[in-house]
Amino acid sequence: MYQSKWNMMLHQSVINIRGQANKLVPIPLPKLIEGEGAITQTAQVLTRMGGTKPLIVTDAILVKLGITKLLTDALDAQNISYVLFDDVTPDPTLPLIANGVQRYKQSGCDSLIALGGGSSMDCAKGIAAAAVKNVEVKKLIGLLRVRKALPPFIAIPTTAGTGSEATIVAVISDPDKKLKLTIIDPNLVPAVAILDPLLMKGLPANITAETGLDALTHAIESYIGSYATKQTKAYSYDAVKRIFSYLPKAYLDGNDVEARRQMSIASFNAGVAFTRASIGYVHAIAHQMGGYYHIPHGLANAVILPHVLDFSFEKSLCQYAELAIAAGLSTRDDTQVEAAHKFVAGVKALNRTLNIQTGFPQLKEQDIPTLAKRAVREAYCEYPVPKLMNRAQCEDLLKQLLSVA
Repeated sequence: MYQSKWNMMLHQSVINIRGQANKLVPIPLPKLIEGEGAITQTAQVLTRMGGTKPLIVTDAILVKLGITKLLTDALDAQNISYVLFDDVTPDPTLPLIANGVQRYKQSGCDSLIALGGGSSMDCAKGIAAAAVKNVEVKKLIGLLRVRKALPPFIAIPTTAGTGSEATIVAVISDPDKKLKLTIIDPNLVPAVAILDPLLMKGLPANITAETGLDALTHAIESYIGSYATKQTKAYSYDAVKRIFSYLPKAYLDGNDVEARRQMSIASFNAGVAFTRASIGYVHAIAHQMGGYYHIPHGLANAVILPHVLDFSFEKSLCQYAELAIAAGLSTRDDTQVEAAHKFVAGVKALNRTLNIQTGFPQLKEQDIPTLAKRAVREAYCEYPVPKLMNRAQCEDLLKQLLSVA
């Protein structure tokens, strides 16, 4: 009991100090260009930034689907040469980024364009940081180790979920240690974010759901954590409102351009919020599921979110009640407790509407102690969670995610 109280006191003290320091670190906001066909503006934007030969960081699937051609056509029309790096895979690894840095340097590139989901943007951030610092990317793992402006950098998301186009974080995998590592530095924020809903038309329903719930997780965790400010809460609140209104529509009709547009804005706003107000236990646990079993990050967040909401309930009543109104699940006539219950129930109902699974077939019971240890360690003194979770509580939560044969 004494050790538990000491851990709570230490965690809160460190979080309070970091919270004050967090307010002193300026975080840039990307220049936002959004709307149907916005990708055609890329060449002009790049030229204004001084870029003449970008490395396009994307994946082979987008090349096959013809999405990349929309970008290269825009560059060709302005006679801008480029180098295509389409080797990105989910959960970009240290070796993958090393290959990208080599391609960037050997090809004489002077700028980067990330086209794709969070993996493409994380990969591009890692390449840009390692190239400008002229070091191996693993030496930049941690907090504020870049400390140097990146080359001209444009982010063009093709999913509405990660918000990476607005964040200070790059998530990189170490396949040997089965770990997800992070580079955190304000310089990682792309200079320009281009949101084009036409790039998201026809995105498979399951990817739409998982990425949308990733954005919802960012919005919620940034709203209920102790780093939240009036500004970040406004971004989070707006994101929750848009997601509950438009994610089911985008899921049911992948060609609903307005739903796609609204979701792209929601994802961006949630990214702005959580890169300033941080995240919580949903991400801490999801990172372990991704690092250990390669479970897609959005899916991991979606499955874990309701359980963490239940865990933090009594410490987050006020915030849940406010978000219930944002989500259209409650009115101001409800008591705070009633509204909070409606919010948690609404998130669970949204998961069911989007056909989100309730457990992980990959999860092995014998792995749970290690996963819980890593998750709790990741969050401790790092994430401004409303309620501290110990290892036993994390193990109990993970056991609820075991798929029943």
